[in-house]
Amino acid sequence: MRRLALALALAAAPVLADSTLPAAKWANEQLPDPRQEEAAKNLMLTLRCIVCQGQSIADSDAELAGDMRAMVRTRIAAGEKPEAIRAWLVERYGQWVSYKPLVEPLTWPLWFAPLALLAVGAFLARGRFRKHR
Repeated sequence: MRRLALALALAAAPVLADSTLPAAKWANEQLPDPRQEEAAKNLMLTLRCIVCQGQSIADSDAELAGDMRAMVRTRIAAGEKPEAIRAWLVERYGQWVSYKPLVEPLTWPLWFAPLALLAVGAFLARGRFRKHR
């Protein structure tokens, strides 16, 4: 009987993981100024949800994504520039949070590998077509 109670308690643990606190003010509400809301939305579409990992914070229903949306809207409403907000989030969560990686020595392979592979493919295809003539 104790094992059954323990198994039920462990099975119910994920249900208890969500917070019972209400969402932050700007998590699911738009800013009154349409230009500020557009700037916030554009930024939110380029930031990755830490929980969902495959969605932007604009599309995610995760509680943390709501907190991040609220933070973005609050900072935009306060007059902060989107790139400053992105820089702060990258500093806090790492470069992975951004869908727009920086071009720096560490990320050069990400930017130039596709071009190098295309060049190698074109070279190999050129040689292959010459043999068939």
